[in-house]
Amino acid sequence: MTVEPIAVVSEEVPAEGVRQYRDQRSGCTFFVTTPAVMPTLWDRYLRGALDVYRHFGVECALEFGKVADGGSTSLFFTGVDPAGRLVAGVRMQGPYRDVDDVHALSAWAGRPGEAELRRMVADRVPAGVIEAKGAWVARDAAHRSDLSAVISRTVLHGAKLLGARYGFATVASYTVGRHEASGAVVVEDIPAVPYPDDRYRTVPMWWDTRTYQAYTTEQHSSLVRNEQQMLGIPPTLPSTSERRLGRSENWHRYGR
Repeated sequence: MTVEPIAVVSEEVPAEGVRQYRDQRSGCTFFVTTPAVMPTLWDRYLRGALDVYRHFGVECALEFGKVADGGSTSLFFTGVDPAGRLVAGVRMQGPYRDVDDVHALSAWAGRPGEAELRRMVADRVPAGVIEAKGAWVARDAAHRSDLSAVISRTVLHGAKLLGARYGFATVASYTVGRHEASGAVVVEDIPAVPYPDDRYRTVPMWWDTRTYQAYTTEQHSSLVRNEQQMLGIPPTLPSTSERRLGRSENWHRYGR
């Protein structure tokens, strides 16, 4: 993948409306902002996402025509490597006001698990639910594994920045372990669906900003704390009962 260098990004960043932090493992700087504040960076995020998704023949999942104007995106994250190349990104939608606003539920429409998943979302909407969409890492980027881990952690950051308790995403089943390491929990009782096509088995996952530390690795927990400190996000201390939770707990209890 060829990505346009953006070494001048620091000169484009306005004094307000942009947060940033540095990933210790990849050396990349992540910028957090909105399409309205940084339209040029938003355009570069979109071009990077389209290039990666098109390579795998799943560009339909981006719904480019619907999201390109930035209206449905509450925040987006972009990773810039030390050479100034945009190498990763993800965008956030929400917080949602109604279960019908959650785009990913459409993948389960008319399929087993639809009613159960809708109930899960409806139960959490009052506490705040955001959805991660359009995640990508450049195919030729150095530290691809580390960058993918950063993208998983952005769901926790996005939820906190947007005042929501929960982060939600639908992911390919082969990436579940990566997201679990960041504190996400897969909804095992909901059958996977073939989305965006039959090559993939897609499953729903939840991040809970209050209880994720009971499910994440110590390394990721430390990275989340450091990154949120750089973002100016106040720390969340889990309650005693939440610290006792383990990965083996049933998903019905997760986030309750």
